[in-house]
Amino acid sequence: MAADVSPASTPARVTDRPGDTSPFALGLLLRRAHWRAAAVMEEALRPLGIELRHFAVLIVLVDRGPTVQRDLVAATGSDKAGVMRIVDDLERRGLAVRKSVPGDRRVRAVEITPQGEELFDAAHVAAEPLGERLVAGLGPGEAERLTDLLTRIAYPAGGEA
Repeated sequence: MAADVSPASTPARVTDRPGDTSPFALGLLLRRAHWRAAAVMEEALRPLGIELRHFAVLIVLVDRGPTVQRDLVAATGSDKAGVMRIVDDLERRGLAVRKSVPGDRRVRAVEITPQGEELFDAAHVAAEPLGERLVAGLGPGEAERLTDLLTRIAYPAGGEA
């Protein structure tokens, strides 16, 4: 017996266009928004000579202090080899250093340098006007509302992030 394929029983199909009502629509929209936001932030970082992947590691180092590479992998969502390349790049630029961890000679912690902190601060200054451009099409209070909604999606109350 053939399945009922009437329009009423046909599930919404993914289109990845505005107005998509499929169950995948929100995820696809978030992905597209992420791509746009990442491109804008890359534009801000380019004159400083770093990429968003470098800045992601600097964010962790500023937030947590010296951090072992395996924890950088988890915090940035990168793989081990990718984090090693990023830290190599940061070291070459004098933005971070690897230091021995007391009690375990095999493990190295990555630490931001004063030069890295200066670049980190400069990145925020460079990103401000571009960040404003990113939300220019939103009305009063909508950027704050969007931030609140995305925070609740990214960090659900149950802690399943």
